[in-house]
Order: sequence, then structure tokens, then C-alpha cells
Amino acid sequence: MTITIYGIKSCSTMKKAFTKLDELNVGYDFHDYKKQGIDKESVERWVKELGIDKVLNKRGTTWRKLTEEQKQAADDNVNNAIDLLVENTSMIKRPIVEGQLSDKNQGQQVLLCGFDATEFEANFQ
Repeated sequence: MTITIYGIKSCSTMKKAFTKLDELNVGYDFHDYKKQGIDKESVERWVKELGIDKVLNKRGTTWRKLTEEQKQAADDNVNNAIDLLVENTSMIKRPIVEGQLSDKNQGQQVLLCGFDATEFEANFQ
């Protein structure tokens, strides 16, 4: 099982996700946006699979600090929104969990956005 969890280490939601993965004995690599940033291709893949409304966190302070013009540009065009996410990784909903499940699940790909304990258990048990 090869799993990467993307986010910001100090985030309380991330801490819940780390704890749950540890409880489920799931090994993972951690990608810290603050230290490593994120490439546009990954964000595009997530948005294509999950939708911009799922990936873009409009409830956080980073979104609220944007100008009205930036917000409108993001709402008008998904490519503008993706560019904003790459530049402002704090606006990506956390965590993003991506990878391949174990052989018992026939190597199935997984892509989760946000923390939901039930969803984690369903995918990783």
C-alpha cells in the first residue's frame, strides 16, 4: 500500500487523519505544503477527480483574505482557481489522501479529500 497524505502538519484536521491512519496501521508518506509546495499537475488531477468545490476550501482565512477580483476569477474559471490553489496551498481542503490500496483490494486507487473517520475506515481496513 502506497499512500501519501498531503496537508499542513500543524492543522488539527491533519492530526486527526494521522491518528486514524496510525490506528488502522496504514503506512504513509507525508507531503507538507508549507515545506514542499505542490505541483499544478497534482492539483489538476484532484480537481478533475473530486471537483473544485470539494478541493477548494472557501471557509478558511486564506480565501477570505483574497480580493473580490481574485475570488470572482476563481469562481468564473476553474483554471484560475487551480492557479490560486498552487500559490496558496492553505486553500486546499485537508487532508488529501492519495495512493494505491493493498493487494486485498486489488491495487485499487484511492483519492480522499477532507477527514471523515468512517470513510478512512471503509478504505483502509
